[in-house]
Amino acid sequence: MLISRRSFLASSAITAAIAVAGDVKANGTAPKTIRVTIWDERQLAQKVAYPNFLGNWIADYLKGKPEFEVVSVGLEEAEQGLPISLLDKTDVLIWWGHQKHDQVKDALVEEIIARLKAGKLALLALHSAHFSKPFTRAMEERTLQDAERSLRPNERGKVKIVVLKADRTLVPKNERLTPWMERKLDASGQPILEVKLPGCAFTSVRGDGKPAHVTVLDPKHPIMKNVPATFDIPKTEMYEDPFHVPPPEATLILEKWDLGETFHSGCVWSVGKGIVFYYRPGHETFPVFKQQENLTIVENAIKFLAGKLPKR
Repeated sequence: MLISRRSFLASSAITAAIAVAGDVKANGTAPKTIRVTIWDERQLAQKVAYPNFLGNWIADYLKGKPEFEVVSVGLEEAEQGLPISLLDKTDVLIWWGHQKHDQVKDALVEEIIARLKAGKLALLALHSAHFSKPFTRAMEERTLQDAERSLRPNERGKVKIVVLKADRTLVPKNERLTPWMERKLDASGQPILEVKLPGCAFTSVRGDGKPAHVTVLDPKHPIMKNVPATFDIPKTEMYEDPFHVPPPEATLILEKWDLGETFHSGCVWSVGKGIVFYYRPGHETFPVFKQQENLTIVENAIKFLAGKLPKR
C-alpha cells in the first residue's frame, strides 16, 4: 500500500496525538523515548521518488510516533551530519548510502563502531548501505568476533589470527562464500587461523524496477509484528543471493523475482554489546519506503534494536 505525502503526514500527526494520550504512565510521565538518527547521503536522484530526500521521508513518518525522538541528517552537513554530541544521543542509527560511501570519513566510522561494540547504539542499514563503511566495518567486527569464538580456550594467545582483506565487488555464484576461516601452519610451523573478511556483496543486481514478492520467514519475530505473511513491492531493485556476510542470528524475509532470483534479508547480528539489522528492499528512485509494510518493518526494527541495548 503506497501512501501519499498529505495522508502520510496527517495520519502520523493523528497517531501521535492518540498515542501520547494513551501511553502516559499512571504517574504522569511519558515512557522513555528511543533516540533515532537517520543519516542519508542525499543524492539528487532521490527526488524522483522523495522530493525532500529519502531520509527526511522516513523521519517524517517516525516523528508521528511518540516513542521516537528523531533527527535527520546528511553528508553535506558540518561534521558529515554526525558530530560526537549527536552520536552520544543516538540509540538507533539508520543509514542510507549508495554512491558516496568513500566520502564518509574513516574517523567518523570508527566512532560509530566503537559505540556499536560498547552497546551505546544500534545500526539499521537499508538497501545499498550493504557497501557503506559503517555496515562493512560492523560485519568485519562480527567476523573477527566469530573467529575468536572458534578458538578453543587453550588456543587463545597461541593461534595467530591472520586477516585477509575483503573484496568489495559482485561475486559469481560459484565463488567461495565470505567470510571464511582456515586453520593453517605458517612458514615457521606455527598454527594460524586465516580469516577472509566478508565482501558484503552478492551475485548480481538489476535496477529495472521489477516487483519483488516477499515472504516473511519468522512471523513471530518482533520486527515482523503487523506485517502480512506475504506482500509485493511493486518497484524495487533486485539483488541476487548469496549475500557475503557472517551468518545472521535471524533472517526474517525472503524476496523472489519473476525471473527466478531470490534474496534473503531482514538479517540480525550482535556485534560486541550492540546489534545490527539489514533490510534489503529499496533503491532511491523507487517509492519503496512509501509502502506501509516497509515502514512498519523499519519502525518495528527500531524498537527491537533499542530494546536489545544495555539500559541507559
